[in-house]
Amino acid sequence: MTTTPNTPKNATTAAARIYEGDGDRLVEVPVAGPKVTLLPSGDPRTCSGSSRIRVMWGQHLLDDVVEGHYRTLVCGVNDSDNTHGILSEILKLVATSQWTLASATSYAKVFRSAVSVHAKEDREPYILKFDLDRILVLALLRPTGRDHFNLEDIYRGFRTVTQMLSGRADRSPVATISFLGAKSNRLRDHQGNEPSVEAVLKAMHEAGYRGDYYPPVSAWESPSTGVFARYPFPAGVDRMREGSS
Repeated sequence: MTTTPNTPKNATTAAARIYEGDGDRLVEVPVAGPKVTLLPSGDPRTCSGSSRIRVMWGQHLLDDVVEGHYRTLVCGVNDSDNTHGILSEILKLVATSQWTLASATSYAKVFRSAVSVHAKEDREPYILKFDLDRILVLALLRPTGRDHFNLEDIYRGFRTVTQMLSGRADRSPVATISFLGAKSNRLRDHQGNEPSVEAVLKAMHEAGYRGDYYPPVSAWESPSTGVFARYPFPAGVDRMREGSS
């Protein structure tokens, strides 16, 4: 960093003001209530050259989709009941789509019946495409005989999603739900517990996914745990887990 003759070498840059007027003093961090503590990582003035998943802390997925920030959305679907899923909410909000929740669920059921006859050896989960005019939904079809996805499903599903996005500029930008906290299409590990946000990000990243990721709203209520807005996380996280400072 260069300095001017009137600037002491050890001078520090004043923190940027966030709000107008007395806003910075008045908008204090509440003791209670949902919030996250966002930690910066890396130097934003340089390019790392590595592709990462952006974690959209504090952002509203439905608003962002309806306002046209994304061309493609990745979510889950099943062939019995999607009433409480994100697909149901999207279908309500995109008025120009010819799909309804009933027709989408019916399509999943018909697709399931077809692959059970003609593609018995294929590996699940399958990816169903719903073109809602303004947005393309790529939905992981929940595997047969289960009421949930697991991390292996996420890896295999996102490996297929990545292939479907490759070379298709018209399908970008893309966002995905977290699959955590879901009601219609839950995500569980092999012990039957809900995995961590990091475990889900790792499965998606290893599958080649490089779009945006919306964490579950329940994760907004972890004020004592610092979070990062990009994955992979900084190497220091692993060093701390290994006992190094």
